[in-house]
Amino acid sequence: MNNTYFVPPGFKGPTGQEDMPYLLTPGPLTTSRGSKIAMLADHGAQNEEFRAIVGEIRRELKRLAGGDDSHECVLLSGPGAFAVEAALGSFAPAKRKKVLVVINGRAGDDVAAMLVALDRPHGRIEKPDGAVATVEDLTAALDADGDITHVWVTHCEATSGAVTSIEEIGKAVKERNKVFMVDATHSLGALPLDMVKDQIDVLVSTSSTCLEGVPGFSFVLAKRELLIASEGKSHSVVLDLAAQWKDLESSNQFRFTPPTHALVAFRQALRELETEGGIGMRRARYQRNAEELITRMRAMGFTPLLADTEAGPIVQCFLCPRDSKFVFTDFAEHLRQRGFEVAPGLLNKRASFRIGTIGQINDKVIKALAKAVEAVLKEMDVQEFSAADA
Repeated sequence: MNNTYFVPPGFKGPTGQEDMPYLLTPGPLTTSRGSKIAMLADHGAQNEEFRAIVGEIRRELKRLAGGDDSHECVLLSGPGAFAVEAALGSFAPAKRKKVLVVINGRAGDDVAAMLVALDRPHGRIEKPDGAVATVEDLTAALDADGDITHVWVTHCEATSGAVTSIEEIGKAVKERNKVFMVDATHSLGALPLDMVKDQIDVLVSTSSTCLEGVPGFSFVLAKRELLIASEGKSHSVVLDLAAQWKDLESSNQFRFTPPTHALVAFRQALRELETEGGIGMRRARYQRNAEELITRMRAMGFTPLLADTEAGPIVQCFLCPRDSKFVFTDFAEHLRQRGFEVAPGLLNKRASFRIGTIGQINDKVIKALAKAVEAVLKEMDVQEFSAADA
């Protein structure tokens, strides 16, 4: 009979899970010990305590997003893509009129693909990886097509880390009386957002990025009048926002089995955000992480996709070196064995990889990561760092 023995890793990971690497990805990410502990208890979906937690989460999300009495928060089981499709299925026009989708990476591509699958008309503004749409791009597209009634923008594109100016875009959209829809999957909790000030009608996000919860649910914040008008229009039973909203409003219960553990962990994560000092302080921590990472990676010879003035604090994209000895899968596995997990690149035309600077990490973790990268590069004998050709 063979015996299996535990071999301890050669690194020290996050507090409470020292045998696991830091997740330096755009999500999921490294969560706090408090959030992990919250998941040790089982909750019934119908009991009063759990329903109170759901109500607390809905109120706090609306506050964090700058919503007012005209906005509602609808929670959904599933990742951020579920909330995106739910919003499109509930609010995107089905005939004659169009949604204008700003595409500057994978998130925008996914939205366009969903609209095609839903048979909902749409137009596109397509920008290269790492670029963002300007107000001039938007106004030209809106003025050229009178059938556009809705505009969809990704706030932070996780493919590149590029951040679009929501306030400026929102002003231009509302001056033309269009419905403004924002994907804040990789921004809410770290970047400034105010649904009232930025004139956002619909905002989607998820539990497992800058709000530092675990994967399991997503949410849509929307004008109440839009939710009421969407009744009976969804393409889906499970993703019907109006139906889910009604049940949440009446009893803070999901129509289908909720992700109880993810929700109680998220309630803890929200409390820890407040303890940290709110979104401004979290953004400052992420910014320190990003600056430390970019400085050290550039000193090693890596080329960031974006200029320092364009890179947001959420995820940093680096171009792969042209050296044939640099193979990302090997690079990533060597880093994981040293306690750090990074993400593959998603650029359309250039080999790249990404490092998230979000989650329960600080600049000390980034410094330790940089030492690990140096050791891996030496082990792989990578010497030519200029970026591979597009």
